[in-house]
Amino acid sequence: MTKTLNNKAWFLVLPVFAIVAFSAILPLMTVVNYSVQDTFGNNQFFWNGVAWFQDLLDPSTDLGGRFFDSLWRTLLFSAIILLIQVPLGIAVALAMPREGWTVALCLVLMALPLLIPWNVVGTIWQVFARGDIGLLGWIVNHLGIDYNYTGDPLDAWITIIVMDVWHWTSLVALLCYAGLKSIPDAYYQAARIDGASRWAIFRTIQLPKMRRVLLIAVLLRFMDSFMIYTEPFVLTGGGPGNATTFLSIDLVKLALGQFDLGKAAAMSLVYNLIILAICWIFYTIMTNVDAQQERAEA
Repeated sequence: MTKTLNNKAWFLVLPVFAIVAFSAILPLMTVVNYSVQDTFGNNQFFWNGVAWFQDLLDPSTDLGGRFFDSLWRTLLFSAIILLIQVPLGIAVALAMPREGWTVALCLVLMALPLLIPWNVVGTIWQVFARGDIGLLGWIVNHLGIDYNYTGDPLDAWITIIVMDVWHWTSLVALLCYAGLKSIPDAYYQAARIDGASRWAIFRTIQLPKMRRVLLIAVLLRFMDSFMIYTEPFVLTGGGPGNATTFLSIDLVKLALGQFDLGKAAAMSLVYNLIILAICWIFYTIMTNVDAQQERAEA
C-alpha cells in the first residue's frame, strides 16, 4: 500500500518563508550590495568590486589593521569568557539543590540576571564601578588599589569580564542543571554501591550526561560574547583609547560614525562568516568527541 503525500501542506509554510525572506534574506542582500560599492554621498553609488574585502584582509592597510586589532580583542574576550563561565557554570549547577522548596528559589535567583536588559546591565556597572559614587570602585580604591576603568585598559577589561560573568554565567548554570536533572537516580545508586568517589561520579556520570547541553552552552556563549556590543559600549564606549573596542563596536563606529557603508558592509559579512566558521568548528569537534565516546562505551 503506497502512502499518498499531500503537498498542499507546503502552502502552510509559505508565510514563514515570506517573513524570513523579508527580515533576513533581503537585508543580507542589501549588505552584499553595499559591500561591492562605494559612494561619495547624495546616495550615489558606483561599483567597487572586491576592493573593500582586499583592504579588510590586508593588515598593512588602515582598514585591515583596524579590523584585525578589533578581531584579536574580540577573540581574546570570547576565550576568557568561555574559560571562566563554563567551569563556573558547571560548579554552580553541581552546588544547586535537586529537591525541596529551595530548588524554585535557586532557579528564580539564577534567572534574575538574565532578565535584565543589556543596556541596563551596562548602566548598572557603569555606576557600580565608578571610584567616586560606585560601591565597587569605592571599596577597591579604599583597599589601596588604584582602580579606574575609564583610564586604565586593564581595569576596563577586568570590569567588562566581571560584568559579563555576572550577567551570563547563570545561563550556563541553568543549562548544566537541566542536564544533571535528566540523569536517572539509578546511575548514582550504582556508583554508591561501587564506592565511587565524588570526582569519579562527576567524570564518568555527570560530565558525559552534560556533554550535549555543554555544547549548546559553549555555542551560545561564544556567539553572544563574540557579538557583544551594548554592555561594553555603555560601560566604556570602546575605551580607554581603543582598549575595549571590540569588532561589533568598531563596526558600528565605521557604519554610523564615519558612514562608510561599503567598508562596514564588507566587515559585517566577514564578521558573520567568522562566527559561522568558529561555531561549525566547535560543533564538529564536540560532536566527534561525543561520537567517539559512545563508540568506546559500546
